[in-house]
Amino acid sequence: MNNLKNGILLAALFSSLFFIGCSKSDDDDDLIGNWVKKSAFDGPARSSATSFVIGDYAYIATGYTGDVYLKDLWAYNSTGDYWEQKADFTGIARSSASSFTLNDKGYVGLGYDGTNKLKDFYQYDPSSNSWTQKTDFAGTARYAAVGFQAGGKAYFGTGYDGNYLKDFYQYDDQANTWTLMNGFSGNKRRNASVFIIDEKAYLVAGINNGVLQEDFWQFDPSADVWTRKRDIDQDDDDDDSFNDDYTIVRSNASTFSMNGLGYLVGGEGLKTIWEYSPTTDLWVERTSMEGASRTDAVGFAINNRGFYMLGRLGSTYFDDAWEFKPLEEQNDDDN
Repeated sequence: MNNLKNGILLAALFSSLFFIGCSKSDDDDDLIGNWVKKSAFDGPARSSATSFVIGDYAYIATGYTGDVYLKDLWAYNSTGDYWEQKADFTGIARSSASSFTLNDKGYVGLGYDGTNKLKDFYQYDPSSNSWTQKTDFAGTARYAAVGFQAGGKAYFGTGYDGNYLKDFYQYDDQANTWTLMNGFSGNKRRNASVFIIDEKAYLVAGINNGVLQEDFWQFDPSADVWTRKRDIDQDDDDDDSFNDDYTIVRSNASTFSMNGLGYLVGGEGLKTIWEYSPTTDLWVERTSMEGASRTDAVGFAINNRGFYMLGRLGSTYFDDAWEFKPLEEQNDDDN
């Protein structure tokens, strides 16, 4: 009898382990998307850098190595898959700065230098490879804010100045002035993420007083209107206007957009990537990042190609670079 019982228990254990193993494999097989390793970043490994894109080039500036705050600038040639060093950023070295592209020039400001929160602001001209200091940001000195350009208008907003923030300011490059914008009724946060689809900005994720933020917002610059979209965390109520299917809250994540879809990848302790469709207002999980999980990385798109690179995991800092191909099946043999 004991042998029979032991046989039944062993069979049940084997069956459960087999089921768990198959479930994980099946889940992985269901996800679409492939990560391809690109030319490693030529500068020092770092986290908390900032980036902007002009034409076929992405520019990465500033950041933190774990020991040193940085002010170097590097350009990534997306067609040739190589890096070129450009003129150093002329402000003080910093991490967690914010940036945007406006009228074929890059802008970098805000951040943290290891002692001070910052509000200075600079323009980079790729045609002359030079920096020019512009009017200081009109809000409080801060770091971990978002910067974006949509519909020909550029903005800095949210972040941390000793308190968590939710204000937004628009920059006018012709007048070299900042204007406080009203109308955002979402939660305060820092380390949020923004992507742009069809000249509208989508603000997602971030953290406020240790709480990961679940509200998700669309900003239409043509009307200066914020619209709340489905939450990115599961909601237990029966209101169909919010999400009850998935949980993707996070902070310090990276974003890019291509072919009318937005992508949110990584963040604290994460390597998952989610794809957002503005048509359905829903997210779909894609194949997880094939490199190490990381936080404070850089994400950007060049000509409908999405890239993700740098960042850190604990005290380990990365200089690897990856391209995400959302329509391909995962291939473990191409890296």
